[in-house]
Amino acid sequence: MRYSSIPSAQSVILHCKAKGVKDIVISPGSRNAPLTIGFTEDPYFKCYSIVDERCAAFFALGIAQNTGKGVAVVCTSGSALLNYYPAIAEAFYSDIPLLVISADRPTYRIDIGDGQTIRQANVFKNHIGYQANLKQDVLHATATVQKYGKALLLAKESPETQQNNINNYNGVELQKAIDYALEERSPVHINVPFEEPLYNTQDYASVFPSIKEEEDPTLETCSRLDDFAAIWNNASKKMILVGVNKPSVVEQQFLDELAEDESVIVFTETTSNIHHPSFFNSIDSILAPIEKLDNKDELFTTLQPDVLLTFGGLIVSKKIKQFLRTYKPKHHWHIDGKKAYDTFFSLSHHFKVDTNTFFNAFLDKTKYKESGYYEYWSKVKLGYEQKREAYLETIPFSDMLAFSKILPNIPSGYQVHLSNSSTVRYAQLFPLKSALKVYCNRGTSGIDGSTSTAVGSSIYAKKPTVLITGDLSFLYDSNALWNNYIKPNFRVIVLNNSGGGIFRILPGQEETDNYKTYFETTHNLDISNLCKMYSIDYKLAEDEEMLEKHLENFYEESDRPKLLEVKTPRIINNKILLSYFDFIS
Repeated sequence: MRYSSIPSAQSVILHCKAKGVKDIVISPGSRNAPLTIGFTEDPYFKCYSIVDERCAAFFALGIAQNTGKGVAVVCTSGSALLNYYPAIAEAFYSDIPLLVISADRPTYRIDIGDGQTIRQANVFKNHIGYQANLKQDVLHATATVQKYGKALLLAKESPETQQNNINNYNGVELQKAIDYALEERSPVHINVPFEEPLYNTQDYASVFPSIKEEEDPTLETCSRLDDFAAIWNNASKKMILVGVNKPSVVEQQFLDELAEDESVIVFTETTSNIHHPSFFNSIDSILAPIEKLDNKDELFTTLQPDVLLTFGGLIVSKKIKQFLRTYKPKHHWHIDGKKAYDTFFSLSHHFKVDTNTFFNAFLDKTKYKESGYYEYWSKVKLGYEQKREAYLETIPFSDMLAFSKILPNIPSGYQVHLSNSSTVRYAQLFPLKSALKVYCNRGTSGIDGSTSTAVGSSIYAKKPTVLITGDLSFLYDSNALWNNYIKPNFRVIVLNNSGGGIFRILPGQEETDNYKTYFETTHNLDISNLCKMYSIDYKLAEDEEMLEKHLENFYEESDRPKLLEVKTPRIINNKILLSYFDFIS
């Protein structure tokens, strides 16, 4: 096995290996050659080559999202590093352990006019868990360091002594950074300056870092549970709202127990991966019709909870946020082992434990409360479900009708990735099979990186993956297809309404050239050409009959990935969606 001859490069590789960081996503470059050599020469690591750094970071995020383990991305110096930022921000807000390892130029070459040189240290300071700026080696390229980097050398110490101190410093920083990423579920940045030569290797390791074993994290106990249980037991209106969750995280026995209490209603989102026949899985179908009624204040007051209990990540529905910010609960408790957002400006307590630990301790102390809370809103739910089916019989081919056909057709067990904007919001309107595993980048809710994330996540998925995305999101991230890791069972469904259809739903929409150019960004791009370039099987549906026909064999085994483009009328989609809420009200 070959090692880079640069000590700091060896340290990075050895620390990643010791901490079990196995998946390494590398983008090409010269300055990061010492890292690339070290990772690719060691059979312990599984390395991936992704040219586009923005795609590489989302690809790595997808792997980490699926496995829950730390994944590293490695790039060269300069602007290459900045392309990681969107995925870093997503990892920061979605609690994903992403290790960003960047090669850098020596400090004495920064801001003197050298190419591919920027101020890399602390560049992600607002969206990073820990920043490790490693020190440059002095026993590598010593003559160059003595000539240009005299400030790095101490006159009273030999280069050997100084290198030993550098090794120790870098080791401590690497341990802190990697431990933070894995324990706090956070992105970290490790910046490593290298002087040339960059490609020299040796057959042995010259660095022997002292790496401490990771301590088992201890969960904070749920203190004062009796007091909270008393509040819960006295409340006749209790709402549970669930945001983003990994599949199969919350034990079903707790969900079943909550469903039996007639004073509890549970609102779930498509991204929550929480299922029960008694739960409310289309929040907007409850709230949007009320907004249109003369007695809306009376109904919203009836819905207003005494206690709001939340867990999971960020919430998609704007309407539930608006409702709970206006009709605030008396108590808002959030369950999460790391953080609690005051999303509704009423947070009163943070239970800093995982969800199962909380419910295991809490539900034993609770009692069922007689209440008409669930019964009343259950009738409302049944009403809109019946009206939704009736409405679908009346509408022409459109985004909404397409989603009503696509979602029930996904085979059980599939991993489903949703892009943001219109896609995830349409998915919120329909129930999904409980056997599906749903993912979506809701940390920052951006359209960038959805395809790359889905491809990365599919690497370790035991079942096939389908990405459902809009045309702009898909085209924005088309470089996600530029790699050799897309499985033959990978599926993509692109809802193409020739632009940013969601802007037609938002206030301020008007049919002008300015609006179409700068907001909706209409286009006539041919997605089939992309599929041809990347050897992806392509099918097109432009009406309901064609869609149903293509869906019949879309998920059958194949020797290459498949993409189904669904073209819907640009002009009518927003009218059909908005009319839906009128219809069910």
